Amino acid sequence: MFGWLFGSTYNKISTMELKQTYLKDKKEKFFLDVRTPGEFKGRSISGFKNISLQALSGKLSQIPKNKEIVVICQSGGRSAMACRMLKKAGYDRVTNVKGGMSAWR
Repeated sequence: MFGWLFGSTYNKISTMELKQTYLKDKKEKFFLDVRTPGEFKGRSISGFKNISLQALSGKLSQIPKNKEIVVICQSGGRSAMACRMLKKAGYDRVTNVKGGMSAWR
């Protein structure tokens, strides 16, 4: 709501919201995990596509602009950076999963 004031212009959700609401609406959303391939292979959430933060700028063509982009990482820091990058690249609906995989139960 006050994103313009604090510099964050993307939505934020908890892992509980992800599990209870967001994962049930896969048609309208694109799920993006920006951790390294090794982290993703070790533990991931079904339905998420892995594009590491380091590779993201070169792979934006793989991310649809007509869906809400839901971004996760290990703790929320890299996904917040990815959200800012996506917003700058013209993605309107971007959501960060607070706490990331560390908060996923």
